[in-house]
Amino acid sequence: MNTSGTVDAQATAPSRVPYRTLIWLAVATFTTGIDGYVLAGLLPDIAADLDVTAALAGQLVAVFALTSAVAGPILGALTSGWEQRRTILAALATFIAGNLLTAIAPTYAMALSGRVVAALGGCLLGAAVTGYVVHLVPERHRGRALSFVLGGWMTATALGVPVGLILGQSSWRLPLILVSAVGAAALVGIALRLPHLRYPSSSLRARLRPLAQPRLVAGLLVSTGVLCASYICFTYAVLILGPTHSAPWMMIVLMCAYGVASMSGNAVTGRLADRFSPVRVLTLILAGLLVNALFGALSLALAAPAAVAVLSVVWFVLAGIGNGGHAVPQQARLAAMAPASASVVMALNASAISLGNALGGGAGGLALAGGLDPSRLPLLAAAVLAVTLPLHLLVAHWPRRPRPVR
Repeated sequence: MNTSGTVDAQATAPSRVPYRTLIWLAVATFTTGIDGYVLAGLLPDIAADLDVTAALAGQLVAVFALTSAVAGPILGALTSGWEQRRTILAALATFIAGNLLTAIAPTYAMALSGRVVAALGGCLLGAAVTGYVVHLVPERHRGRALSFVLGGWMTATALGVPVGLILGQSSWRLPLILVSAVGAAALVGIALRLPHLRYPSSSLRARLRPLAQPRLVAGLLVSTGVLCASYICFTYAVLILGPTHSAPWMMIVLMCAYGVASMSGNAVTGRLADRFSPVRVLTLILAGLLVNALFGALSLALAAPAAVAVLSVVWFVLAGIGNGGHAVPQQARLAAMAPASASVVMALNASAISLGNALGGGAGGLALAGGLDPSRLPLLAAAVLAVTLPLHLLVAHWPRRPRPVR
């Protein structure tokens, strides 16, 4: 601890994972995660209330992802030299303000502005929280700590769609108010419980230097590939599963099952990443996702209708486990590549994830518009994973050449 009372990142780390402290960061990630899902099922109501088309209402979701992808690395780089508790508090406060602005917006333009503000806070919050955990917790416990904090986001995956649909029955604005209220609770908890933390002193140029490494860029593209393959199917899950699960309540149950599976994958791989190397765990997950995508494609194409009803659920749940489980070992691997630039790297990883989301939804939409049957989308996801897995292996075995001392 320095003279200002701020804990330096290189100071003695806690011997165990400080769950009582990190729980407030988990709540914060829950708010940002659920924010991306609560509006997904309410676009017709939003369009009618704001007097716009459903396509324009959908841009409230798209602009959030696009803003996050572009602004995340910039804000992460600019704030990585700041005291990190204050960075997290400022980011969370901005996120809450953006959601409240959207919730009370009388016009579409104001609602869109609110989504931009919320995205600016959300993308910085995600990068700052992950970087904070990486620096606060010793490496031997890093996987568990990351999985605990990211568990908030995985819980949001499980609850986002049903919470949005249930609360949105009275007003689409109510879920956003709920997100803001939970965020406010996290804001108070972080202010009271989270210790100050400042990363080792370095110039902005020094923090950005690792980002010129081709190996790190390739590693970030692995995140893009995984999320692209995921969202090729997740975005159009209703179309893929609808023929055998047509009742509305069935889709809510299946989405909840996917979210619970993601949470389980996140929790298990966090511990595995501590016991084994993150690279080994990630290799196993990517190989499993590829095999499962091929399994889903073959099941949907060749199985009898009665069998498809069961096999499609097995495929969807296993995909949830893999897609949720890849996050911790991937982030731990990226952080190890450039530990002094962790917050910047995590911001770039968030952008890579947002890019993957957009590419996956776009690729799936283009394929469907071109006449591809929804049941064939897992095969397209398998093609993306067939490129992503070798890229991951290339990064894992990339020769590490020491930089010359200047």
